[in-house]
Amino acid sequence: MIDRLKNLLGGGGNGTVRSESAGPASSQSHSKRSSANLKPVQRPSNGLDQFFSLLNDRGSLNLLDFAGASQENISFITSFGHQFASQDFVRSIETTFGGVADCLRNQSDPLLADQFVSENLNLPPETYDGVLAWDGLQYLTPHLLQIAVDRLFESMRPDACMLAFFNSNEKARELPLYNYRITDQRTLTLVPRGTGAPAQYFNNRSIEKLFHRYSSVKFFLTRDHLREIIVRR
Repeated sequence: MIDRLKNLLGGGGNGTVRSESAGPASSQSHSKRSSANLKPVQRPSNGLDQFFSLLNDRGSLNLLDFAGASQENISFITSFGHQFASQDFVRSIETTFGGVADCLRNQSDPLLADQFVSENLNLPPETYDGVLAWDGLQYLTPHLLQIAVDRLFESMRPDACMLAFFNSNEKARELPLYNYRITDQRTLTLVPRGTGAPAQYFNNRSIEKLFHRYSSVKFFLTRDHLREIIVRR
C-alpha cells in the first residue's frame, strides 16, 4: 500500500488508493443484514466545512481519505486541484481483526496488530496537508489508537489538519457504520454499512489527551451523537 501511495502522490495525478481486501465472510454478511433496510441519510457537517475552509487558497494539496474510494469524494476533492489518496480504514480493521464479536479481542494479538500497522499506517512522513479520518479511529483499542494517531501526526505536514468523528453515546455497545460521502462542503451523505463495536468512550478530555502532540483540537457541536473535531499539526 505504501508504494502505491508514494507513486500516486509523486506522480502529480488525481489518484486514489483502493482497498483490495474484503472482510471476513461473517463480517460482510452481518454488515449486509444490518444495513439492508436502512437508507442513506444526509447531515450537515460544520467540521467538514471548517476542514475545507482551512485548505482554501493554499494551492494543490495532498489529502488522505479514510472513507475508501468513492466517486463523490474523488470528484469533490479533485475539483479543487488537490491530489487524493484513499483507503477504507474501517474495512481494513474488519479484514484484519474480524467482525463485531471478535474485533476488539483480536486487536490484543501482537501479530495481527503488527500486520495492521504495517499495511495501513506505514505512511510517508510529512506528506499530507489534510486527513479525513471520519469515525474509523474509535474502533481501535487504546494501544493501536495511539500508534495510529502518532503515525498520522508524522505523516502530516506542519499546519496540516485532520477531521475526525467520535460517537458521544457512552452507553452504546455497538455503533452504526457508515460510508462517508461528500455531498458538498457543508453536507455529508451517510451510507449505512452495518455495525461496529467502539473500543472505548471518548469525552472531550480524553480526545485532547489522545491528540496531545498536535497544536490544537477544535470541537463542533452536533445534534446527533457524532462529536466532530478538527486537529492541527
